[in-house]
Parts: sequence; C-alpha cells; structure tokens
Amino acid sequence: MAAKEEALSVHEAVQIASNQVSSIPMLTVVGEVSGFRSPNARSGHCYFQLKDEESSLDAIVWKGIYQSCGFELRDGLKIQITGNFNIYKASGKMSFVAKRISVAGEGLLRQQVDALARKLQAEGLMDPERKRKIPRFCTRIAVVTSLSGSVIDDVKRTLARRNPLVEIQVANCKVQGEGAPESIMAALDLAASVQPDAILLVRGGGSFEDLMTFNDEALARHVASMPVPVICGIGHEPDTSICDMVSDRRCSTPTAAAESVAPAIDDLAKVTADRSNRLALSMRRILEGERDGLDGLSRRSHTAARATLSRLAERLDVVAGSHCLSNPGAFLEERAAQINLTEERLHDTMPRALARHRGDLDREARRLSGAGGRLLRPYQAVLERSAGTLDALSPLKVLSRGYAIARDGEGHVIDSASKASVGDEIEVLLGEGRIGARVTSVSEGSGE
Repeated sequence: MAAKEEALSVHEAVQIASNQVSSIPMLTVVGEVSGFRSPNARSGHCYFQLKDEESSLDAIVWKGIYQSCGFELRDGLKIQITGNFNIYKASGKMSFVAKRISVAGEGLLRQQVDALARKLQAEGLMDPERKRKIPRFCTRIAVVTSLSGSVIDDVKRTLARRNPLVEIQVANCKVQGEGAPESIMAALDLAASVQPDAILLVRGGGSFEDLMTFNDEALARHVASMPVPVICGIGHEPDTSICDMVSDRRCSTPTAAAESVAPAIDDLAKVTADRSNRLALSMRRILEGERDGLDGLSRRSHTAARATLSRLAERLDVVAGSHCLSNPGAFLEERAAQINLTEERLHDTMPRALARHRGDLDREARRLSGAGGRLLRPYQAVLERSAGTLDALSPLKVLSRGYAIARDGEGHVIDSASKASVGDEIEVLLGEGRIGARVTSVSEGSGE
C-alpha cells in the first residue's frame, strides 16, 4: 500500500503558487479595460480587468504609476500594460501588477491630445482670466461650420425660435479630413471681419478620429487669438477637444451653443420688465428720500431766515434811534462848535508860545553864531593860503602878465609851430578875452 501524501496548509499551497508565478518574467499585455470605476478613494490605486475576446485577468495600477501615465482610464479603452503576475497571499487571488501603462490604438491619439492640452495649459491659453467676455445679449452672430450638414439649420432654427432679432452671418468650412484646420482658420478670419458679438464654431458628433481636426495645435492657437469671443459647440460628449479648452465658452452641442448666445425673447421681456420695476422702485425711494431732505432743508432755511431777519430788525431799530439819524444837523452843529472853540483857544495860545520861543531862538542864534566863527576860523586860514597858491599857479595869472595861449580849431593847445600850418584858423586866449586869427607864416625853432 502506497504511502499517504502529506497534506499542505492553504498558506503553503499559496506560497508554492506564488513562487511559481514570481518566476514568470515581465510581460507586456494588450487588452481592453473593463470593470473600472475610479481610483480607490482611500489609496488612489486602480483595480480593473484587462480582457480580450477570449480571456480576462485582474489588473492593478498603483497610484504613482497612474498619476504619471498622462491619461484617464475608462471602460472600453484599449491599453498596453507592462508588468508581472502576483498572487495576493491573503486571498490567493492572482493579479497582473503594472509597471508601465500606455494607450494602444486610439489611445495613442489620446495621449498626443493630452500632451498638447498640458502644453497649452502651461502657456496659459486655458486660463479663465485670458478668456474674453461674451455679451449677455448678442445681436449679431457669426457661425463657422460646414454648410453640407444639418448643423447650420439647427442653429438657425434655434436662434429664430429664441430671438428672431439676432442677425446671423455664416462662414462655410471643412470640419473633417485633410485641410480642415486651415479651412476653419480661414472661415474664422472671415467671420471676425464682419465684427460680430461672438462666433459659433460648431459641428455634429462623430468618432474620436473624425473630431481630431479640433485637436490641431495651429487651430487651437488661432481660436485663442481671435479678436472676438469664440463659442465651441461640438457634439462629441464625453470627450473635450483642445478647441473646446481654449475657446471662450464650451457647449456640448451646436444647439446649446446657439441657445447660450440668444436668450429667449420672452426671458428678455421678463428681465426688462423686472429691471424696469426695480428701477422705478429705486427711483421712487430716491425721490422720497430727496423730498424728505428738501422738506428738512426748507424748514431749517425758514427758521434761519426768520432768525436773521429778527437780528437785522433789532440792529435797524438801534441804528434808527441814534442821534445822528434822528437829527443829522445837530451832529454838524456840535462839530462846528467844537472847531470854533478850538480856533479860539489856538488864537489865545499862539502869541504866548511865539514869544516864549522867540527868546529861546535868539539865544540859540547868538550861541550858534559864536560857535560858527570859532569853527570856521582854522579852515578860513587854510583856504586863504590855498587860494593864494592856486592864484599864483593859475594860467590866467600868467596871461595877465601879457602872455597868450593859442588853440587850434578843435580846442587843442598849440605848443609848437609844427602843429600849425599857414591858413589855419586859430584862437588866441588872452588875460582878458579871446582873439580869432589866421596863420600867415610858420617859423620853427626857438621863440627867442
């Protein structure tokens, strides 16, 4: 009888399986995400199934790897996972633990779109502060779309229904396929040239690949740089295109975009009526407040006027009772009497004052006369000596002894015969008087 095999504990059996599984090398697996809800609320790790048409396996993506992958997991997304199999010993459950994850197929396009979105966001093109303000009530709308579809008809019907006063301008363009971004940019420029209040960039739904036109970098930058607000209405929920992100407003459908710029005319009428009522009520309150203020001012003005008039009346009574007003002539008579009295007193005082001062003046005059003679005597002697000296040196003194001074026509003294010529008019200055003469001869040399 063969020996009975030794039984293993559950832990031992799981450990053996774990050892075998851990020896499997790192694998890269491609499959479709299934059963994914969202990252674990507590840990942030992701748990889901990776499946194909024949099989499925449990997959785990740790929090750090998921946050660095650059895209969001969702059911139906085809991804590529590189990792190892692992057995959780507590439950014996085998899972494929990711070391790296990336999108496969359509996912590659999504990765490119996500990378572009992060780039433009870092540049600030998606910042709310950059986006232009859209008027609440638009009167002129430009629609950029393909005229071959039903989208333009939906937009026109919506605008006509909600507010028939809105003016519509349409710019045709390609919204899909080769050359579509360039066509849309040209249509945007044409739409902006009519100076609308806003531009609607709209198209219907489609696959992710069909809508890649609206993920073009050049088109996104063009939308962000438009001189008027741009509203995107592209029917591709739940995805959001780059143009949606950089536009000034994003709507889920073309109809929603049209509704956002054209409030219903009934709503406008209601808003206008409400504002009119609020304005009237506000004006009424302002006028009542001003009326109360005016009444108070009027009362205070009347009180102040009465008090002022009363004070003025009292002052007038006092002034009217003064002697100068009741008898103006009496004031003049009083002043005349005072002047006459002053005149008499002045006549009586002047002779005595003059007599008193005359004696004083005589005494001072005698003293001044004596002092003046004494003070001038030394200077008089000096003056007499200086006058004698000056007289001795005076040319007139010399002239008085029979000498003369000859001068030419310009008044210059002729001190040499060489300074005169025959025929010159000269003047001869004598001790007394002058003689005019003409030179008849000139002899140079000593006058002896």
